[in-house]
Amino acid sequence: MTTLRQALYGLALFGALGLLLWGQYQRIQAEQARADLAAEKVQQLEQRNARQAATITRLDGALQAERTAQASLRTTQDLLRQNLADRLNQIQELERENADLRQWSAQPLPAAARRLRERPAITGAAGYRNWLPGRGAVPPAAGKPSQ
Repeated sequence: MTTLRQALYGLALFGALGLLLWGQYQRIQAEQARADLAAEKVQQLEQRNARQAATITRLDGALQAERTAQASLRTTQDLLRQNLADRLNQIQELERENADLRQWSAQPLPAAARRLRERPAITGAAGYRNWLPGRGAVPPAAGKPSQ
């Protein structure tokens, strides 16, 4: 019976060793799967970071272009203000020098011209569409043009 017992102990030992090896193999497989998943996640995050970096670069370029355009617009506005001031000064000078021009500029605008300058604060297309029918048509000129 001792040989049988030794054989059973040997089998039990081999079985326990086999179970231990199989458990270790399962742990290794699980760790390998976790490592693969982590590597895939790292790759996805790197791709996301690359996309975000490209977006940041693109937005930075757009921002720089917008700032350049705004600076150009400010320069243009300053030039327009200066030109307007120069023209107003020129008109005032001409009015001081020329009595006929002074009289003409003192007269009120004709009714048709005043109506063209009347505009309410309209916001949006719907407001403009609602404003148009109430205006009435601009009357035709008194004389017919020669053809």
